[in-house]
Formats: sequence, structure tokens, C-alpha cells
Amino acid sequence: MVKGRIIKGVGGKYTVRTPEGDLLCHAKGILRHRNIKPLVGDYVLAELLGDEDGVANIHEILPRKNELIRPASANVDGAIIEIAVKNPAPSLNLLDRFLILMEEQGVKVDICVNKVDIDTDNVCDMIASIYRPIGYDVIPVSTYTLEGIDRIKQIVRGRTTVWAGPSGAGKSSLINCLEPENCMETGEISEKIKRGKNTTRHAQLLCCPDDTYVLDTPGFSSIDLPECEAADIGGYFHEFAEHTGQCRFGDCVHVDETDCGVKRHVGKEISRQRYDNYVLFYNELKNKKRY
Repeated sequence: MVKGRIIKGVGGKYTVRTPEGDLLCHAKGILRHRNIKPLVGDYVLAELLGDEDGVANIHEILPRKNELIRPASANVDGAIIEIAVKNPAPSLNLLDRFLILMEEQGVKVDICVNKVDIDTDNVCDMIASIYRPIGYDVIPVSTYTLEGIDRIKQIVRGRTTVWAGPSGAGKSSLINCLEPENCMETGEISEKIKRGKNTTRHAQLLCCPDDTYVLDTPGFSSIDLPECEAADIGGYFHEFAEHTGQCRFGDCVHVDETDCGVKRHVGKEISRQRYDNYVLFYNELKNKKRY
């Protein structure tokens, strides 16, 4: 048996990195019978097949620290959501969806704002003014001037980090700045729609020095909210907490009620953009339950 870590899984075949090199593995039937699916990030015991070099079966999946449903992965320490100041324009709706998804799974998130070298409209400052006061670190980054690169290296060092963002935000270029030897493929921006061409086609764990791993994920244009009751979604908006006690009704959901403590602080301690997203998410979940 040899111990390793799954760094990629495509079509039922898993690449397992070991001290002796990478192995191409299949999951043993006993795992399938137990309905246990190997995940990128899993530590495993693999059994070498004697008739072919570099080929093995995954015999056992070692205990997981955690397991993420989206993106499907295991043993994750944190997440970075990367957005760009333009090309594509940042979507705070998508950002808030991702923050909720990671928080629902118990993963700490840092926000990376790329392309600040072309930030002529102070978009990064706008994003920072919304998310820093509610506890998220917002890091301005440029792959051209290398602003913020050292800070990102510090955040990811020695841990396994999920890296996600919309196509065109510059994930591959930024990860290349962290670890040039990865030589990841980068895509150009579509001139017609000003969106990036997705170059990451499946989740893959990139191995960097200092026991550092980055889980690169395909770019997204939409994210489903977690399966929860509409009335519970406000719990993911931390800025609401100190004002809920001022609501007239104990079951206030901060949408249509009068004398609502949360609504009184919208545009002040609570950003208008965040509150508007909350209302959209609340109605989305409420309507979903009807069908």
C-alpha cells in the first residue's frame, strides 16, 4: 500500500500524488458498494497493480477533516473567491451566493479583487467598503504590477484552499504568479461579451511548496443557494444580527414587515447592495418551496 492524495478526478479515474510519483487509480468495488465516492483532496491508500507501472486501485479513503458538496472536495482549510474590477464586471449577487455557500459548509472565505491596475472607477474600494466591515478580508491584486501577490501567498501557505470565481477573473494567471511551475493554461477575453474563456475544465488540486495546495475550480456564471428555509437565509448576513432585536415582530424576516430594525439600517450600517441581494435570495427560496 502507498499513501497519497487525490489531485484530480475525471471520468472515474483519479490521479493520486505520492512521494514516489503520480498514480492513475480506479476506486475499488468495495468503495462503490459502500456508496463512497473519492473526492479531490482525499488522502487515500492505494494498492499498486503489479502488471502495469503507475497504475493502482484506491483501496481506502482515510478519514476526512471535512467534505464540501460544491465544489466536490475534501480536507479544505479555506476559500478564496476571486472577482475582477472589470472584464467581466463584478457581480455582488454571485459573490454573496458564494459566501453563503462556503459559510453553510463551514469554510472561511477571503475575497480577492483582481485587475486593480485598470481600476479607473475605484471598484475595489467600493467592494472593500461593503465587505471589510462585516468581517471579510478584501485583497486588491494585479498580476501585472504584482500588487497583493505576497499577501495571497501568505494566506494560502501551508493549507488547502478552494479557489473559485467567474470565468475571466484571472484565476489561472494569478495562480501562476503564486507558483509559476504550474504553467496553467490561461484564456483570452471574448471581445464580444467581455467575459473570459474558461480554461479550467474540472476541479484539480495544484501542489505548491511549503505543503500548500490550491484547488482550482471551473469558472462559474451562476450558483445555487444552499437547501434551506427562506426564513433562515438572513442568518448568513452577519450585519443583520445586531439589529434584529429592534424588529417589532419576533418572526420578522426583514422584507415586507413594518417597524423592522434591519430595514431601518439599510444604507447605513447595512449596505443597500447586500440587502437587495438578501431580498432576492429570500424570494428565490420562498418561491422554490412552492413548486
